[in-house]
Amino acid sequence: MAKKYTVAVLGCGNRGLSYTQEMCAKEDKYEIVALCDPNPAQLEKMKRVLSLQGVSEFTDPDEFLKQRRADLCIIASPDRVHVPEALRALALGYDILLEKPISDSREELEALVEAQKKYGGRIVICHVLRYAPAFVKCDELIKSGRIGKLYAIDANERVAYWHWAQAYVKGMWANMELSHPAILAKCCHDLDLLVGYADSECDTLSSIGSLDFFKKENAPAGAADRCCDCIHKDTCPYSAKRIYIDAWHEAGEPAFTWPWNKISLISPTVEENLIEGIKTHEFGRCAFKQRVDMIDHQMVQMTFKNGIHASLKMVFAATSGRRITFYGTYGEIVLDERMDEIQVLPFGEKGEVIRISDLIKGGIGHGGGDGAIVDALYGMLTGESDIRTSLAKSVECHRMGIAAEESRRMGGALVRVHQ
Repeated sequence: MAKKYTVAVLGCGNRGLSYTQEMCAKEDKYEIVALCDPNPAQLEKMKRVLSLQGVSEFTDPDEFLKQRRADLCIIASPDRVHVPEALRALALGYDILLEKPISDSREELEALVEAQKKYGGRIVICHVLRYAPAFVKCDELIKSGRIGKLYAIDANERVAYWHWAQAYVKGMWANMELSHPAILAKCCHDLDLLVGYADSECDTLSSIGSLDFFKKENAPAGAADRCCDCIHKDTCPYSAKRIYIDAWHEAGEPAFTWPWNKISLISPTVEENLIEGIKTHEFGRCAFKQRVDMIDHQMVQMTFKNGIHASLKMVFAATSGRRITFYGTYGEIVLDERMDEIQVLPFGEKGEVIRISDLIKGGIGHGGGDGAIVDALYGMLTGESDIRTSLAKSVECHRMGIAAEESRRMGGALVRVHQ
């Protein structure tokens, strides 16, 4: 009989819910026994959506972390408290599934590494794309030698324009007091993938980017502070009415899914609650009239220690979807999520197209990555298999993000990642 691990969840927002939902679907392997979130409505949402009964509930993280309450702790709390809470959880004897990003501080990264050595707890960082089938397939193709020796990578993270406005203009990730730079908050996934594909530490990098668009001077003439009161609510692409009400109808009025469950925690979702949400929630405010600490685009050029060069472009775009081109000495591989395909293009031979949707079996979150990382976590806990992302590799991509932000602030100066 398979061993069942008990799980305590710290942070019951969208990401905490996603991992917990995946674990609930594997009830022979995981049992949720405790929940903690400062917002009681998030606790209620988690219990209701997942039909959880008999779990211990906490609204005070300090109280929650006074003692060990399970075998495993999911930490999916706001970015700035990831390391402080993980340090306390390690000291209590937990193994940890830690949401990304870890930190934008080299000192905090080192403190976490040292704490893991001291207490022995295992930490899996939620770099879920490392486990998503399409990205795993690219890794297998590169290592097979199909395109010869990899020498360059060109990666594009195209964030849907409305998602960028929601998360990095209106949401808490727009505030650097609560979040980390966007190159880490959004793109530590991408930096981690590059570390994995290059199979090397990064040596030097340079980066440019700025906040150019989401400013008061770019607001449509006569724009109101809130979208529901605005004369442009039916025409502005950043209108909360269009994003959270019109798009909900166009999607078939889903019962309770992202992004609409960000504007209303009440399940099932109904229009009147969405209307109330855009009247009161931060996501209902004008995208051009916010305090925004974040840039709205960034580009990074990297040289890895084994000589591989890589570029990463983070932009807001018409629709979401990563595109990564791998250049080898005997061919190319192109992964394009928008086109639902991986093109394998060996020089002088007929190419092959692999449908990404054919690789994903049952999983939906992050291209199947959410479910796959939960499976990999179980294998690590039982000792039956290893994970694809060690803490050391996760720390490497965070060092890259920190260096990229330093370079950007210095106008694109070349920065050594390992100082």
